[in-house]
Amino acid sequence: MRRRPGIGGLQTAAAARDQYRALGENVAKLRTDLMKEQLATFRSQLEEFARKHKNDIRKNPSFRSQFHEMCAKVGVDPLASNKGFWAELLGIGDFYYELGVQIVEICLATRPLNGGLIDLQELCKLLRRKRKHDREAVSEDDCLRAISKLKTLGSGFEVISAGKKKLVRSVPTELNKDHNAILELAQVQGYVTVDEVERRLSWTHGRAIDALDTLLDEGLVMIDDGHRDGKRRYWFPCVSSLSSFGADS
Repeated sequence: MRRRPGIGGLQTAAAARDQYRALGENVAKLRTDLMKEQLATFRSQLEEFARKHKNDIRKNPSFRSQFHEMCAKVGVDPLASNKGFWAELLGIGDFYYELGVQIVEICLATRPLNGGLIDLQELCKLLRRKRKHDREAVSEDDCLRAISKLKTLGSGFEVISAGKKKLVRSVPTELNKDHNAILELAQVQGYVTVDEVERRLSWTHGRAIDALDTLLDEGLVMIDDGHRDGKRRYWFPCVSSLSSFGADS
């Protein structure tokens, strides 16, 4: 008959478990302290790097993007506040705040034409034109960072993907998969027809009309009926140049 462990054996096993637990906690604490020390060192080096390359960070969009990537790796967000070390050293908080204001102005000015949905590249082009007398160049990465800060304010600004394009939405319009599919299809010519949507997407007539009517109601589409073939064109200013509107009539 197998003997059960006595009280002494149970106490010894419990003491051993407590020792292993304490050892594990000490190892975890040492690792945490070491990581904190390394992060502190990295942040200190990052601050020194920022001081040394301040002008490049402010004036060179590519350099600025790489700097943001470095910051993200050590948990630093230079855009978290307009006050504090990073804002005083680089002024980039004010830079992105100014960009955000100008992006809002452009989106409001173009909304009657595009319904509140604009191609990111077109937005950047208009932004550079608006800032042509400023010293700091602006990249798409800068635009995306400024928009991300607008989004945190609950302002309805968001970047969405439609095929190969990135579109900036400045109105609280919910686009479903059908709408995105039509937006992607429209990138080829800048417009679609009902027949084309049915054929290319293998949709029924009702599904195509329903999706296009919704986009029309949201102000994202312009209708062009002036064509010899009698087919209505649904133009999408957010993915096409307005100068091509009606060019094939």
